[in-house]
Amino acid sequence: MNTGIFQTSIGNDLAIAADWLRQSELVAIPTETVYGLAGNALKEESVLKIFLAKDRPRFNPLILHVPDIDAVKKYVLGISPVMELLMNTFSPGPITFLLDKNPDLVSDVVTAGSSKVAVRIPAHPVTQALLKQLDFPLVAPSANRFGYVSPVTAAHVYEGLQGRIPYILDGGTCTVGVESTIVDEEDGQLIIRRTGKVSMEDIAKATGILPALKTHAEDHPVAPGMLKTHYATHTPLYLGNATDTSALAAGKKVIIMGWGSKESIAASYHFQGTTILLQVVSLSNDCRIDEVASKLFASMRNADNLGAEAILVEPFPNEGIGQAINDRLQRASVLH
Repeated sequence: MNTGIFQTSIGNDLAIAADWLRQSELVAIPTETVYGLAGNALKEESVLKIFLAKDRPRFNPLILHVPDIDAVKKYVLGISPVMELLMNTFSPGPITFLLDKNPDLVSDVVTAGSSKVAVRIPAHPVTQALLKQLDFPLVAPSANRFGYVSPVTAAHVYEGLQGRIPYILDGGTCTVGVESTIVDEEDGQLIIRRTGKVSMEDIAKATGILPALKTHAEDHPVAPGMLKTHYATHTPLYLGNATDTSALAAGKKVIIMGWGSKESIAASYHFQGTTILLQVVSLSNDCRIDEVASKLFASMRNADNLGAEAILVEPFPNEGIGQAINDRLQRASVLH
């Protein structure tokens, strides 16, 4: 792809964004989770441009974005009672549903050949307003080059996709900070394919059903975000116990990330004399896990620009959105 084809601009004009999308071009859009790279879901020409702009493999499916539940029903063959309950409980919001697609409307290019389509109703008011101006749904994976850390500001999008897309619709900083939960259903069993803000506990409380966790697939993922290596910084990131990663980073220039005071984060690590500690990053001074999620990707991107040779981070409590945070860090980590 010619990466300099556009003079990419950033703005908040819905009419400009809608016009580009009607021309089958791509627009970066804000959501409550991360920025998405949007195209007309009903035009294969537009959908294929997403794969090219992101350097994204064609076997990785995309998520359909629609304004409301009535729109969801148009593009799927049906919604089970439990999935409709979840939709009514958590949508609009950071949750995506894998449903049997309407093959007359949803192309195999969108679903990577799967009979199911991932659909979500985003809560961000700017994108809600945009969707209501359009007579077609949008497909929108994260608006970054494939495999890199997802963008949570318009500036992040510009860094990665400048020249590749015409317009970035600026909606401020994303509030959730990690991608949506993806929930599937097979034979009456709920399955989480990707963890996110809506947790296993949230889903169990709403439905009375404890979902299974099946979040890994390499060759043919049934949902986005299932690849083993993803969300990665250019600087090697080590996720693990502070003692172990301190040893692995011996002699390197390092950045450490965690929560709480910077002093308490640093106290967990014990470096050899030749190791240079460039910076300590607290994702939440008062240990609020939602704040960690909202700052995670931006902090990872910032750490990439500081000349470090390693980024070290310990896992967070593995419950609620902490499960999603650990998932993203594990996929970014060089330690698998």
